[in-house]
Amino acid sequence: MKTMHNDPDMLEEYDFSKGVRGKYSKRYEEGANVVVIDSDIAEFFPDHDSVNDTLRSLVAIMKKRNPKLAEQ
Repeated sequence: MKTMHNDPDMLEEYDFSKGVRGKYSKRYEEGANVVVIDSDIAEFFPDHDSVNDTLRSLVAIMKKRNPKLAEQ
């Protein structure tokens, strides 16, 4: 596989001739929250639902330990 001379991560066979610039940019602007977690942690979370469930559980514990957080 040959790579592009100006970008070693791009292969020559990639064809963007029918691509649409900014196709999803409006949707992204409306609300996207991307968080990258380390690989040693990611192995415990197969999908976004498992991450959200775990964080909700953690928030519940935090609220029990600190009543001021429960007001938020």
